[in-house]
Amino acid sequence: MGLEIERRFLVSSDEWKAVAFNAKKFRQCYLIVSSEGITVRVRISADKQSWLTLKAPERGIIRHEFEYLIPFRDAQEIWKLSKHRLIKTRYQLVKADGDWVVDCFEGANSPLVIAEVELSRENFPIDVPAWCGREVTGDSGFSNVALAQIPFSQWPSKQQNDCLRAK
Repeated sequence: MGLEIERRFLVSSDEWKAVAFNAKKFRQCYLIVSSEGITVRVRISADKQSWLTLKAPERGIIRHEFEYLIPFRDAQEIWKLSKHRLIKTRYQLVKADGDWVVDCFEGANSPLVIAEVELSRENFPIDVPAWCGREVTGDSGFSNVALAQIPFSQWPSKQQNDCLRAK
């Protein structure tokens, strides 16, 4: 059984770029979003790989995650069928305390930039970098699925401004 344990932060400066490498562009669409937090996602990379991912809550910041490679053509067709989409460029980071990435959202979710760290256990100690601002772990409005449904550009102006200032 796959588990995902991650914490998420708004990014407050460009300092993360000094430790970034391996930028990859992704398109994601969501097929199922239940009120219980179960999601079915298709992710398509710029290098023509694609995955079907099923996620479900476990407890706290722990989620079940099952991911499977699927044919690129199938993913392209599923993308066309879905109404809930987002596009982002993901950068891997060189950091010792967990697998860190930074997602730079495009289109309707720009200029949102979110850092994620994937952890081996829920209480794993991390050194939060200075370029991280407000922690948004558990804030469902900042989840990828929520951003695909209600993009950042559709948030009320005050909420956008508060979010960008509170980084």
